[in-house]
Amino acid sequence: MTLYSLLIQPFVDFGFMRRALVACLALGIGSGPVGVLLMLRRMSLVGDAMSHAVLPGAAVGFLFAGLSLPAMGFGGLIAGLAVALLSGLVSRYTTLREDASFASFYLTSLAAGVLIVSLHGSNVDLLHVLFGTILAIDDQAIFMVGGIASFTLILLALIYRPLILECFDPGFLRAVGGRGSLYHVLFLLLVVLNLVAGFQALGTLMAVGMMMLPATVARFWARSLTGMIVISTAVATLSGFIGLIVSYHASVASGPAIVLTASAFYGFSLFFGRSGFVRRLFPRVHLSG
Repeated sequence: MTLYSLLIQPFVDFGFMRRALVACLALGIGSGPVGVLLMLRRMSLVGDAMSHAVLPGAAVGFLFAGLSLPAMGFGGLIAGLAVALLSGLVSRYTTLREDASFASFYLTSLAAGVLIVSLHGSNVDLLHVLFGTILAIDDQAIFMVGGIASFTLILLALIYRPLILECFDPGFLRAVGGRGSLYHVLFLLLVVLNLVAGFQALGTLMAVGMMMLPATVARFWARSLTGMIVISTAVATLSGFIGLIVSYHASVASGPAIVLTASAFYGFSLFFGRSGFVRRLFPRVHLSG
């Protein structure tokens, strides 16, 4: 088997592979920076909870339009924003912390979404909602995913400096009247939007994989925030490409193959990264004069 037939020919011969690759590239470009900021804000598990919170909205979209990715994506967006706002209100006006509030809403949303799909669809429909159908993604869904990625980059460029400041020193931003709550809400909007985009390809159970795994990989290699964002984006897009190749040649599900590829990058970084196990066990000797 030549390198051409292994890496390029599947995308030349099949349109569904090309559409899946474009969707993966858009996902990586949008989710990479958002995942890094989630990790730095210690909100990784909140991102996981939010990925499941979109399920009831997606289930309602499925109820009215079947396996229509735009309809399910719009429903997921409404549900995700609602959960984010409700969790923020609960943590603000009660003694419950935000992570516990997200966990409570996430469990309720997950159960409600699975119940709705199982009552009005088959087991195959439920699998499509939970694990995605990236190889069946159509042009309309690609435009939606690409639009979300473009909006993410534009909004991040506009709020980058105050968002980073709110991430590292929210007290200072409040002291100078920097409207930190506004940037927090805008950031949650970006999280939900990118989870909806990931849901289009990977399903609700694994949408957060393209967001958090590349970010954790970048943490092992980069020393600057810019470097982390670049590495996270590169790992996300490369995981999509390699995962599609593996799923094509091994005849396995594409969504899990993509996430497991990102997991392989994480495993390698865990051992050989700048702060990985190997560097900790065998530290470099510094010469002293």
